Amino acid sequence: LKAVILIGGPQKGTRFRPLSFEVPKPLFPVAGVPMVQHHIEACAKVPGMKEILLMGFYQPHEALSRFLVSAQQEFKIPIRYLQEYAALGTGGGIYHFRDQILSGGAEAFFVLNADVCSEFPLQEMLEFREQHGDMHSFVILGTTANRTQALNYGCIVANADTQEVQHYVEKPSTFVSEIINCGIYLFTPAIFQHIGEVFQRNQQELALEESSNGWQRAEVIRLEQDVFTALAGSGKLYVYKTDGFWSQIKSAGSAIYASRLYLNQYSKSHPERLAQNKPGGPVIRGNVYIHPTASIDSTAVLGPNVSIGEGVTVGAGVRVRESIVLHGASLHDHTCVLNTIVGWDSTIGRWARVEGTPSDPNPNDPYAKIDSETLFRDGRLTPSITILGCSVTIPAEVVILNSIVLPHKELSRSYKNQIIL
Repeated sequence: LKAVILIGGPQKGTRFRPLSFEVPKPLFPVAGVPMVQHHIEACAKVPGMKEILLMGFYQPHEALSRFLVSAQQEFKIPIRYLQEYAALGTGGGIYHFRDQILSGGAEAFFVLNADVCSEFPLQEMLEFREQHGDMHSFVILGTTANRTQALNYGCIVANADTQEVQHYVEKPSTFVSEIINCGIYLFTPAIFQHIGEVFQRNQQELALEESSNGWQRAEVIRLEQDVFTALAGSGKLYVYKTDGFWSQIKSAGSAIYASRLYLNQYSKSHPERLAQNKPGGPVIRGNVYIHPTASIDSTAVLGPNVSIGEGVTVGAGVRVRESIVLHGASLHDHTCVLNTIVGWDSTIGRWARVEGTPSDPNPNDPYAKIDSETLFRDGRLTPSITILGCSVTIPAEVVILNSIVLPHKELSRSYKNQIIL
């Protein structure tokens, strides 16, 4: 068994700015560890997992290399980064590196998108494949969404008895099915034959269109639109439906929601990562992650859903809720931070209030997913999570509401509903 994690590249993650300026999006900390570490942990737990490959078109990156070395030591499994020469789409990358994936005689491999957060029921997908279909079939992880939100995802129509996928549509314009694609797949080497057919077809079409200026590439292949649509109804593709948590991490606001889902899971999977109330320590409410190097005043109140990074300083009387505070940030006495991501090495002055509007799914609808909010609506900034880029300084006694502050800014007054460039 192997696993491939698709991490994309620098021109992606635009909705994740200004945070993706400082660190590749897959390394952004969610619930205290890099986003992609949750994937690696899940893959490393699967018995028989021989190698994990990260695939994307980030240039070799110091932070990425450091992360891979420490992850290999921690999980005792070979982890390599394969760099695409351009953005090849979700299918083009694995087709380009098919020899690397199959080397060592891989009988099956998982493909996971890095921008999802999930319980990753990988072992269950393997067992499901043994029970349904044959050993040469492919499995998509699916989950249930509500009817309106399903249109934003790949929709799967499956046979109720066998779970065979009969029809697949990526982001349909009208309602097709409430079972959506989670971006986590289990393939056998036979998938390369199907991707190869798409590649051949692309090449033939490009040969016919001589006027295409050469900017289109036959190698750009999308698993969802090009491969699954064709495989549906062929008896080779099955869907395993999960009731576990799942969410996309497209925008910075969705990172706070993903952090909540992972922190909830920690009570079962990593209780040691959750902060406890101790005599002389800060007041902890709900699930909170605090890095061991952070210094927190005993009168601070943290939680629920708070993640405090390395070397963070939190002063007296500080209140933090539903927020991610990244390494080196400093919250001076009596600041209040709600629904906010505080960037690396940022400083919030005394008695300041920094607050955003959560973009959480409807809590009364068990199938609601997080909406991919547009930044603007009717010419105005949509109220959302407040984001401070790295090294932002906020003076004492000001209020920052629903705003995005780009890196290296020193603010002098209060702001509301603004992008501060």
